Amino acid sequence: MYASLKSLKPWLSSRKNARRLTVLLCLASAVTSLSVYLSCSSLPRSLLLPMLNLAALISVWIQHRGSRASINFQPQELADRLLEVQENERHRLSRELHDDIGQLLTAAKLQTQWLLGHLPETLRNHCADLSNILDETLTKVRDVSAILNPRQLASLGLEASLRAHLLKTLGNTTVNWSLECQQRLTGLSEEMAVTAFRLAQEAVTNMLRHAQADNLLIRLKRLPEGLSIHIADDGLGFSPVANPSEQGQRGMAGMAERVEQLGGTLTITSGPGKGTQIDALLPWAPRALERASTNKVL
Repeated sequence: MYASLKSLKPWLSSRKNARRLTVLLCLASAVTSLSVYLSCSSLPRSLLLPMLNLAALISVWIQHRGSRASINFQPQELADRLLEVQENERHRLSRELHDDIGQLLTAAKLQTQWLLGHLPETLRNHCADLSNILDETLTKVRDVSAILNPRQLASLGLEASLRAHLLKTLGNTTVNWSLECQQRLTGLSEEMAVTAFRLAQEAVTNMLRHAQADNLLIRLKRLPEGLSIHIADDGLGFSPVANPSEQGQRGMAGMAERVEQLGGTLTITSGPGKGTQIDALLPWAPRALERASTNKVL
């Protein structure tokens, strides 16, 4: 019974369905009251008609409150759901790249190694080139898989995962980067760690694509109110907008959505020729407040 009622929740969130249910409740109240009237004709009409009106009004009021609550919470629930779906899709793509495509490339690599020992000398150089291309492709696939789903977050923690990502992403560039963690970052919730990692990941991607920066600084710090994230570069900069999603800035919009999901704050300071500075504060979850304070190391 409870499961059946619970399954109606998505259906009730629609305004059209809510109105339909209100009409049905009113009709049901009217039919019930008329049935009582016909079966209990001894009751005066002046008492039954107010009962009919009262039942209908109560039904409308209850449904109105329920629809208002669903409308009020729907935007936040929708944002949470979208981010959850996005993260799940990242994990699925990462798994398919690593398991399916990665295995196929590995099998192709083994085939080329076999061919190297059986082909005539004139074709071995071409086969060796093919083997090198497969090696490079397999490395790229693994890199993309790691970006989509940073598995090391759970085992290595946020600081080590960020450092590994920066080494891999910026190792072959001329960007001078620095990662500063003024306290140990143990005891973070999974949501907070993923959000912090994605913020830094998006900031680095934007810097490489648009900023032409020479220097990058990422600083993470524990504060009594939450985890502070500071990201700054000395690149070309840009003009921030109030609604980045409407201007096609999906990366910036994604940052804001992730921070908002955790109840945090995000400030982006930039300007043409002035570099970019990103400051985010991710508040501690109530259950993590005590753990965050006990893990603080100055």
